[in-house]
Amino acid sequence: MGVYLSHPKTEKSSEDGENDRVRYGVSSMQGWRSTMEDAHAAYPNLDNATSFFGVYDGHGGKAVAKFCAKYLHEQVLKSEAYAAGDLGASLQRSFLRMDEMMCGQRGSRELAALGDKMQRVSSMIEGLIWSPRSAEANGPVDDWSSEQDSDYTGPTSGCTACVAVIRDNQLVVANAGDSRCVMSRGGQAYPMSKDHKPDHEHEKERILSAGGYVQFGRVNGSLNLARAIGDMELKQNKELPAERQIVTAHPDITAVCIRTYFLL
Repeated sequence: MGVYLSHPKTEKSSEDGENDRVRYGVSSMQGWRSTMEDAHAAYPNLDNATSFFGVYDGHGGKAVAKFCAKYLHEQVLKSEAYAAGDLGASLQRSFLRMDEMMCGQRGSRELAALGDKMQRVSSMIEGLIWSPRSAEANGPVDDWSSEQDSDYTGPTSGCTACVAVIRDNQLVVANAGDSRCVMSRGGQAYPMSKDHKPDHEHEKERILSAGGYVQFGRVNGSLNLARAIGDMELKQNKELPAERQIVTAHPDITAVCIRTYFLL
């Protein structure tokens, strides 16, 4: 069955945590895929006022999703926009920064290490969704200076990214791909993201303008997403900015005010 198993792996892995502002839970299952390609990052204390939660759904491999879980929140913290209080702009810049960081010699080495590390894990652990437990959310962040001597233009695999950041009574969601964020308010479900599919009018217009095409609902007959981190072979038009490539990592931003209730 190629990249699929003859029987799905249905074992689930769950974890939870909380602070004085939020409580969260995570659960994952590998399913039919031959390996677990998804990752997450949960930092209820990104800093003393902010919580960060991200889900990264990999395709074509696991390394890009793991890379994002390890580094995306660090780039949010490093952003000048974050320091200025603009959460949306800091998230947009950090999504695009993932593609930049995965190119060059250092990006190649890091992706290889993340991929190889999972290869060495036993099949019993293979179904767990990966998260950078040992990483410090507010630890030192390297500059990742570009390495012009490398011909490595980035990974051909990729991942979606759906990130929620909470600060005070503000919820900001950044989304690229078709992972989903839904908010419950008064028992009603409200979408905080929309799927980025190649046959949607706005996405198709960008794809065609960048020199791509849509066939059978897929970009260039292959990828069934119009936005993703990675998939660098679809981002090689040197005359266009990152936001206008055939596939882009540029996320939509949705922000809402959330109410906080205190029980006395």
